[in-house]
Amino acid sequence: MMNTIARTLLQERSQSPVHPIQLPTNGWRSTRLAEFSSVFLRIALGGSFLSAVADRFGLWGAYGYPNVAWGSYPRFVAYTAKLLWVLPTTTVPAVALGATVAESLFGLLLVLGWKTRLTSLLSGLLLTTFALSMTLALGVKAPLDYSVFSAAGGALLLATYTRFPLSLDELLRTKLVSCCLPMANRSRHDHNCVQAEISTYVI
Repeated sequence: MMNTIARTLLQERSQSPVHPIQLPTNGWRSTRLAEFSSVFLRIALGGSFLSAVADRFGLWGAYGYPNVAWGSYPRFVAYTAKLLWVLPTTTVPAVALGATVAESLFGLLLVLGWKTRLTSLLSGLLLTTFALSMTLALGVKAPLDYSVFSAAGGALLLATYTRFPLSLDELLRTKLVSCCLPMANRSRHDHNCVQAEISTYVI
């Protein structure tokens, strides 16, 4: 009896646990939802970055217009100084410029879908930094109201995806695969090398 119980426990331990995400689901619906969420996250995050940059250069209107946060670059620099009150004031313009360049670059790359995984990871880290800075300077309500934590979480989630429909990554991956076919006559080593090369287009 004890031997039977011991064997049963060993068999259970040897089996890998089923992750909740891996539970059986409707394959077609899950695939479609993943594809939609990938495109939606890319466009939403990229558009948000580009919209914020446009605001600080007055492209949405001057300060005082509805839904305009800054309306000019000097006002954005002043806001940055308010968030980064712990830093010397001489460093604020450089930080504001760096944030503007990063948001512009990340926004463009996300909308186009180029190097999406890496861009999403860096975007998540940048947004997390924004959220923590806002929390320290303005309190936790400000980043919660502006959904900065949610955006950071969405960016980090997007970084875990491996396929990005309607993107340059997917276009280049498809072209690379088609160029490498047929692969039936390739050795296993060559096949693995090609697959590793393909994977670099979505990192």
